[in-house]
Amino acid sequence: MLSNTTLGVLMATINASIVMISLPAIFSGIHLNPLQPGNVSYLLWMIMGYMLVTAVLVTGFGRLGDMLGRVRIYNAGFVVFSIGAVALALDPWTGGQGAMWLIGWRLVQAVGGSMLFANSTAIITDTFPTDRRGMALGINQVAGMAGSFLGLILGGLLAVVHWRAVFFVSVPIGIAGTIWSYLSLHESGTRNPGRFDVWGNVTFAVGLTAVLAGITYGIQPYGDSSTGWTNPAVLAAIIGGALVLVVFGIIELHSAAPMFNLSLFRIRAFTMANIASLLTAIGRGGLQFMLIIWLQGIWLPLHGYSYEQTPLRAGIYMVPITIGFLVAGPLSGILSDRFGARLFATLGLSIVAATFVGLMLLPVDFPYWVFALLTGLSGIGSGMFSSPNRSAIMNSVPARERGSASGMAGTVQNAGNSLSIGVFFSLMIIGLSTSLPHALSSGLSSNGGARLGGRPHRPDPSGELPLRGLPGLQPDRHPAGPQRRPQPGRRQRPGPHRQGVLPAPHGSALPSGPHRGLHRRRHHVGGRRPRLPRPGQPLRA
Repeated sequence: MLSNTTLGVLMATINASIVMISLPAIFSGIHLNPLQPGNVSYLLWMIMGYMLVTAVLVTGFGRLGDMLGRVRIYNAGFVVFSIGAVALALDPWTGGQGAMWLIGWRLVQAVGGSMLFANSTAIITDTFPTDRRGMALGINQVAGMAGSFLGLILGGLLAVVHWRAVFFVSVPIGIAGTIWSYLSLHESGTRNPGRFDVWGNVTFAVGLTAVLAGITYGIQPYGDSSTGWTNPAVLAAIIGGALVLVVFGIIELHSAAPMFNLSLFRIRAFTMANIASLLTAIGRGGLQFMLIIWLQGIWLPLHGYSYEQTPLRAGIYMVPITIGFLVAGPLSGILSDRFGARLFATLGLSIVAATFVGLMLLPVDFPYWVFALLTGLSGIGSGMFSSPNRSAIMNSVPARERGSASGMAGTVQNAGNSLSIGVFFSLMIIGLSTSLPHALSSGLSSNGGARLGGRPHRPDPSGELPLRGLPGLQPDRHPAGPQRRPQPGRRQRPGPHRQGVLPAPHGSALPSGPHRGLHRRRHHVGGRRPRLPRPGQPLRA
């Protein structure tokens, strides 16, 4: 049972991160530039869609597990997940149609992942006695965290081979897991039969989907703002979704067989452990994205790696956080069985908080050993928290409510992760929109280019980095701001297309041409000007 549930969680979490790091290869394979205006939604839904659906459905499938049998729903999750993996690898289209195919089947995979997530913890709790439950849950939690980082390494390897291999790798694992689960798992838990709470499921799905979708679109620019948090549609989705969730709570309080048993929150240990899980997910959920961007976009190019090499290298350089979690997760689970969960969970989160301070103090071009030490400690702290905390949640509820409790804990964690990504990306975008124009203007001025005309920068409404309007970066358009007239008798310095005008590592330069995206321009020799990207050219890694 433990090997099977561990395989299921490992497969589901690998699938979430393997796609994230392989997005350049996937979009290049379907001939779509996701940074062009109108295409950014494809990128966001490829990243966020899986997490959104999982957060919405995991509680409902936990309740179905209580009613129909947790093993039955878990086995069905393997089947659905495997079907989605096959369909993703066989995408017959390119462009927007190809992207919609991938997004749609990713959502199908998320349905299967929700079935696995919702019932794996409950199956473990049903099977293991109290004095060994922390160890078993620790191994299961370690599989979930390890899968999210192993996916980075697998994605870096397979994206080089072919973009379809990123999806094909889940097919044999899914088939083997399906056969193994049907042969090995048997129902051993207490069922809680009753009616399916239709209105509760509908209002919960509508409300949470609206809130998380609003957070997703809040990352996109709106009008003159670099983010979309002032967009009326985003505000309507978040506020309207919150109101629907209030209605959902009222329905659940008066339902004879509620999907989301709010009476469980009267149990102090259950409530406080879920609050801690939510805050932890908000605090660290977007960390993986930020570390990948830091490594792939800044640190690795500074150290001479080409952009084609950065996905795999980024996955390898993030191994310390996985090792820390692998060591601390099972060990803290075993110790929490003997000494209680509170000490280890509190100490683990204190370590995670300290590592955030350390990462904040790191320079941009950091010594790797310091980065490895900090991320390894972050993994240790996360492992010390996750296993005891989930064990405290499952030990605090009655046996017949374990499926619902597991689903509720999964919903809290996934919703926190989605909110965290929205917060992290918004902070990054705001930082870029305020600091990047000034840095570019200073670089242009110090190297003989024109300033930005003294006018305040207005963010690019196209959804790309705020590079529009910078003189010399778009030779096919007229630069913004006043132009410098040639002075008689004075030789003019070359414009910003010459080598070294903008400080960039190893000859990489800022993008130009109609895309205005993060394309890599090769180092040019002998004063030859690099060829500009053509309109419609697909995104390169």
